[in-house]
Amino acid sequence: MNPDPLIRNQQLIAQFFGYAIVGGIAFAADYGSLWLLTEAAGLPYLLSAALAFVLGLICNYLLSTRWVFGESRLQSRWAAFTAFAVIGVIGLGLNELIMWICTDRLQLHYMLSKIVSTGIVFFWNFLARRFLVFKS
Repeated sequence: MNPDPLIRNQQLIAQFFGYAIVGGIAFAADYGSLWLLTEAAGLPYLLSAALAFVLGLICNYLLSTRWVFGESRLQSRWAAFTAFAVIGVIGLGLNELIMWICTDRLQLHYMLSKIVSTGIVFFWNFLARRFLVFKS
């Protein structure tokens, strides 16, 4: 890690935008799967959301390690994926809670609830993964 604050800030900004692109791709996998599982397969929206989130998590991990963050703080690739996934599971809990509140309590359509949830969970995932899993 470079000690120069300007370079660190530039790296953070570059990682943030890279993560936003990767997150957009993972979101497309997640969002599309949510719709397919709910509308085409007939699963309840919260179950569909959980399954779709896992697909998005795997997509996000593969792209994040290749194009955004690079080297993990952890020695083992499995340990890094486990930490990445634990952060994702916390994000999944937030996702489910936010979707439930927005859909069942606020009466938003579940697809709109997913967009609200994604906006909030994105920041949790980026910050936790950047500072806890990857060398920055």
